[in-house]
Amino acid sequence: MSFLIDSSIMVTSQVLFFGFGWLFFMRKLFKDYEVRQYVVQVIFSVTFAFSCTMFELIIFEILGVLNSSSRYFHWKLNLCVILLILVFMVPFYIGYFVVSNIRLLHRQKLLFACVLWLTFMYFFWKLGDPFPILSPKHGILSIEQLISRVGVIGVTLMALLSGFGAVNCPYTYMSYFLRNVTDADILALERRLLQTMDMIISKKKRIAVAHRTMFQRGEVHNKPTGFWGMIKSVTTSVAGSENLSLIQQEVDALEELSRQLFLETADLHATKERIEYSKTFQGKYFNFLGYFFSIYCVWKIFMATINIVFDRVGKTDPVTRGIEITVNYLGIQFDVKFWSQHISFILVGIIIVTSIRGLLITLTKFFYAISSSKSSNVIVLLLAQIMGMYFVSSVLLIRMSMPLEYRTIITEVLGELQFNFYHRWFDVIFLVSALSSILFLYLAHKQAPEKHMAL
Repeated sequence: MSFLIDSSIMVTSQVLFFGFGWLFFMRKLFKDYEVRQYVVQVIFSVTFAFSCTMFELIIFEILGVLNSSSRYFHWKLNLCVILLILVFMVPFYIGYFVVSNIRLLHRQKLLFACVLWLTFMYFFWKLGDPFPILSPKHGILSIEQLISRVGVIGVTLMALLSGFGAVNCPYTYMSYFLRNVTDADILALERRLLQTMDMIISKKKRIAVAHRTMFQRGEVHNKPTGFWGMIKSVTTSVAGSENLSLIQQEVDALEELSRQLFLETADLHATKERIEYSKTFQGKYFNFLGYFFSIYCVWKIFMATINIVFDRVGKTDPVTRGIEITVNYLGIQFDVKFWSQHISFILVGIIIVTSIRGLLITLTKFFYAISSSKSSNVIVLLLAQIMGMYFVSSVLLIRMSMPLEYRTIITEVLGELQFNFYHRWFDVIFLVSALSSILFLYLAHKQAPEKHMAL
């Protein structure tokens, strides 16, 4: 009876997560597009629902909600379904919709979709060869074979996003990195933009007048043809006629300049608004957060370097370790086990909420940046693939943030993976991503004033 009650709780939560994913799909991702393939919407919502359910089971594990055997069953069921979606269903439909956009392959699109899926499976399977991700005793058809490969891709994505976010967050929040923009700078650039637009209009008028003059003279309809006609049109010229090709080249150059000036003007306006916003109470708060995150970024890069150099992976979760160090240093009586459980629950909850929120915001921005009416279905499926792999790998990494007694069932469900490898791999990719982001943002920040002066 308790199993049925536990299952009804899990099913109810999955329906709620599915509904939230459905609304997010309709209100955010596809609000500017017509939904023609409901299978895409269903796959995205199901992936989101089962991904969130894994995080829900982690919280249930810490709080002791549901029976232990029920949690284990739903862990297994949830993991099997999410792997079925990520490895078999989503890649196949991605290939199917890619082939559907190619007219030459319409008649045999199912066959070519199968070929693309088999190609994906080949490279997906070969992905595990260079990495020490499995215990040698696992068979080729074991569930660990799929989890380990999905984990490598997901951890790589997490590390890339985390490295860029750790650097970009203080760069975005801190007013220190803002350019000093005045109203005079904006007015000067707007004046140049208006002058450029006037020049474009003037030259286009000259082209239109020249075309009208040629039409009145009959040069458009009675244009000389043949080889000698071409020689005559090159060697002869009418007095006062315009060199239309040269003027058109000048118009093209001016239009490109106007685009650059417009983008620079919009950037100056945005920077000016950020400067004004930084003077408000909320702006000062985010500025403080920027300094905090900059310290966190330096510390994270330092710790990642230490972990890589000394091949170090923590055995104790950070909360328990931090409380033990504090208690030993202060010499006070403190129930480390009791408080580490509650603080770990809060920490894991924060990690889960911020991970889901941050990933959804990133996916929305990415979708708006590259989507079109033809590619939108493929891109949504790619986002579902990224989302599922991201959440599966999050479970692999969050496991280390949990006290030892709560890791047991997660370890049993995931199998005997080389968990230490994933943490070392995360540190390596995080370090590369963070250092690359620092270099990129430094060059972008340095070139911005030079570009403004050039314009």
